[in-house]
Amino acid sequence: MKLGEKIRYLREVEGSLRGLDRDLSQQEMVRAIEAETGKKLSQSYLSQIESGARPHLTNTTRQILATFFKVHPGYLVDDPEGYHPELQSELRNVEEKLDLWLVSGAERFGRDPELGQALLTLARHDHSRECLLLLEAIMETPGLMPRLTEVLRPRIQRTENREQRSEIGDRRARK
Repeated sequence: MKLGEKIRYLREVEGSLRGLDRDLSQQEMVRAIEAETGKKLSQSYLSQIESGARPHLTNTTRQILATFFKVHPGYLVDDPEGYHPELQSELRNVEEKLDLWLVSGAERFGRDPELGQALLTLARHDHSRECLLLLEAIMETPGLMPRLTEVLRPRIQRTENREQRSEIGDRRARK
């Protein structure tokens, strides 16, 4: 993230913290800095920082902004190329691709609403990869799948019976 983006983000957060339900404007920020720190920054200087026209801060300006936003002065620099504040892992990328694939599958099997819903439910789950691995373990464990089907069948059967009763009721209403 570039310095200007960080300042814009901090103005947004500051506006929210102050109960404005919007970004703190540059002018409001300049006034608040002066009122709260006794230091002065001009709105045009702040605008140049945010636009990237001034990519570096003086130590004095960095300290004023760090004090105002209550952040470490080291935060107020451009992040190095390729830097990500959150932990990145290949597994997360795999899970995101898997979720997209599951949603695509749900769309492709639109004529089978039950299967489509199952795929969408799986895609929405925070740990869809683990769900699929669990399914594999269920299928590979002798006797487990038939037993689970037997236990879960009443619930599935109740859903099917409700749908059938609804269809019969619809047909009778049309007559």
